[in-house]
Formats: sequence, structure tokens, C-alpha cells
Amino acid sequence: MLRRWPEDVAALDVPTRYGPTRVHACGPEDGVPLVLLPGGGTTSMAWFGNVEDLGRDHRVYAVDVMGDVGRSVNDGAPLRGAGDLMAWLDAVLDGLGLEQARWCGHSYGASIALRYALRAPHRVSRLALLDPANCFAGPSPRYLLHGLPALLRPTVARRRAFLLWETGRPTEDAGWQDFLDSTTTAVRTKVVALRRPWPKELRACTVPTLVLLAGRSRTHDARRVAAKARALLPEATVTLLPDATHHTLPTERPAELNRLLTRFLA
Repeated sequence: MLRRWPEDVAALDVPTRYGPTRVHACGPEDGVPLVLLPGGGTTSMAWFGNVEDLGRDHRVYAVDVMGDVGRSVNDGAPLRGAGDLMAWLDAVLDGLGLEQARWCGHSYGASIALRYALRAPHRVSRLALLDPANCFAGPSPRYLLHGLPALLRPTVARRRAFLLWETGRPTEDAGWQDFLDSTTTAVRTKVVALRRPWPKELRACTVPTLVLLAGRSRTHDARRVAAKARALLPEATVTLLPDATHHTLPTERPAELNRLLTRFLA
């Protein structure tokens, strides 16, 4: 998948007390820093359809989340909970020499980014959340039920069936499907569960925020999540992408997504 990134992409291993963190960086070195966090069960490779547009004005840092699949190796201090995950992000920024950055996350990555913005708002100048998981409302019971077999006994067939149920169509990009297949049984050392933020925490958030929701998401009721986000983050911009599903973000048909992101982040 890295062959589909801009030619200037660099693979960095940032040392932290939790272990080395893999970061793929591209874009002008003097550009405004932008940190990208992928959805659960994927890696920084998920941003292949976005980094060219985002990297025109930003120095993009796409991170493999510690404890999940990918090349960030949790061979140091254990990730015991949300506090360690936040401390890990502090260490990643420090290791990259960044005081502050703009942030964008998808699904579980959006949940991490939001939690970090609430904990360390001085290090988050702007925040984009792509169909965020468990941030404003919980997941659909049907989604959890359909995802359980692939979670308990992961196989390529089960994961493909789950994605087909959620998206309603086969994955359009054969290369991305091959990559997803390859990560099905990859080791995940510790995926830290994050609780949903309390309403008072969200109402106190001062970071400019964009919430982009997949209108056809089966992860949750997108319109209900949009209403909750508008109520809890009254200064946020909340937009529905009517034809998107949870698992087609951000990889399929990214033109409109990229347009909205670049306009918000500019």
C-alpha cells in the first residue's frame, strides 16, 4: 500500500517508553503538522487515498496505533488503560519534535483523538473526527452482534462477510482488500477500551472540531450521533456524507471527504 503514497513518504520509528511507534510522514517539512489515527484493526496505510491532498499544505504524520495491528511494537511499558494511551501520544509528539498539531482520526482513531483533545487541548489546534466510534453515542447492538464472530475467531471469510454486511457492497479497491485480509490474524497486544466522554467534558471542549459522519453507517445511527454531537459540541461543524458507510471511510471515493477535510484544516 505504501507504493500508493507520495514519493516523499518516510517511515519513522519514534521511540517511546511503550516501545517504538511507526509513523509514516509526507508533505512539506515546513507544513503545518497533521496527525492521522486509523480505525481499529487497520494501520496508517488506511490513509492512502487522503495523504496526497492533505499533504499539499501539511506535514502529515500517519501513526500505527500502539497495541493494535501494525508496526508499532508494545515491547516496553504495558498499556494498562486510557492514561497510558494518552501518555504514549505525548511521547510520540515529543519524539517528532511537535508542540502542537492538527488531528484527524477515523472510528477508534477518532475516539483516541477526541480523548486526547479533551486531555491535552494545548497540543490539538484542530480536530477532525470521521464517523467516530463511541464518542457521542454507543454502537448499535446489531453491529456488535454481526462483528462478534470475526472478533472471537477471526478469519478472512468472516471479516469479509462482516464488512459486506456493513458496507452493502464488496470492497472496491482490490489492493486494500488484500491488505485487510493480511491483517486479519495479526497480533494485537492491547487495544485500550476508551469510555465515552461525559457530556460535561464535551461541553468544555474548546478545540475547533469537525465531525464527519457516514450517512449509511451501520455502526450507529448517524443522524442520532449528529444530533448528539451538535448538542454536546455546539461550536463544532457536523456534516453527513450521505453515501458513505463506516468501513468505506476513508478509503473509498475519498474526493468529497478530502475536500471537506482540507477546507476545515486550512
